[in-house]
Amino acid sequence: MTCRGVRGATTVEENTRESILRNTRQLLALMIRRNGIAPEDVGSAVFSMTDDLNAEFPALAARQLGWLDVPLLCTHEVHVPESLPRCVRILLHWNTDKPQHAITHIYIKDAINLRPDLSRLPPVDFEELERWIQEHLTGHEGHG
Repeated sequence: MTCRGVRGATTVEENTRESILRNTRQLLALMIRRNGIAPEDVGSAVFSMTDDLNAEFPALAARQLGWLDVPLLCTHEVHVPESLPRCVRILLHWNTDKPQHAITHIYIKDAINLRPDLSRLPPVDFEELERWIQEHLTGHEGHG
């Protein structure tokens, strides 16, 4: 089994705890579902945010989805003038037998503009995605 990187990014509407967590959960849920990722196969995960976001640790979204044993790290992105604002990124280190070309990286909302070459996903049904997320929430309120 090889460790592969799975990337994803999204944007949030505002710098609030709920907006950061909701959008991070959506991104992580899509990464999980599109790639068939089980938490026990994740070596670690890095969550980053642009410097205009600081209302919550985005890794808490993973804890809420039951990733209690996965090592998580939060950080800020390097500030580059005119870069995409209010952006959350995730890098998962996933132990898998899938070849790199078979991994689906997820870029949604305004983050599609970061990697249009990787953003050819079918349209996301966010209502259905929220139902899936609600079924998987653990209620964990601790920090990443």
